Amino acid sequence: MGLIGRIFDALFGDGRNVVKDTAEVFFENKENAGAREAGYRSAAMQQFAGEFATARTGYFDRFMDALNRVPRPLMAFGTIGLCVSAMVDPIWFASRMQGIALVPEPLWWLLGTIVSFYFGARYQVKSQEFQRSVASTMAQAPVVQANIAALRALDAGAQGQGLPSGSGWSAAPVDVPGSEAPNPALAAWREGRDE
Repeated sequence: MGLIGRIFDALFGDGRNVVKDTAEVFFENKENAGAREAGYRSAAMQQFAGEFATARTGYFDRFMDALNRVPRPLMAFGTIGLCVSAMVDPIWFASRMQGIALVPEPLWWLLGTIVSFYFGARYQVKSQEFQRSVASTMAQAPVVQANIAALRALDAGAQGQGLPSGSGWSAAPVDVPGSEAPNPALAAWREGRDE
């Protein structure tokens, strides 16, 4: 443990690695970078999970959601029903339309306001749900990007072997010793296929 031992103790002793510490000044430690990236992604996913978690709703909330879905289909089918009733029984339809003609104008304004607020509120709710779904999809972007990079690397490797890009070709056939020997099963299969 002479001179060489003292040199190694100076470089790697006391739990330190002078060469590694000096190299990390110029180059990033890949292991630590991977740990930081994993921590970052984990924290981001936890934040998204907390922000966009769907709350459990009770019976009343589910009933109200179902009730909120009724007016639009009811109006659409009601309008189609009015068109059909005009063809089936024009007298009945005309008498109902005479009743609608007696509705005062302020009541039409009130009805228009209610319908526009209803559809505006539903539009806002659906818009927010859409934004949540976009954010959860965008959280997957780094994984998709890494997968695409891996696929491109595989494609570049296939091109390096002389294979066509994106063709699904596998590696060139390997010459197996003894493959020239007769194969009775293969010969029988070929005869059966030719018949």
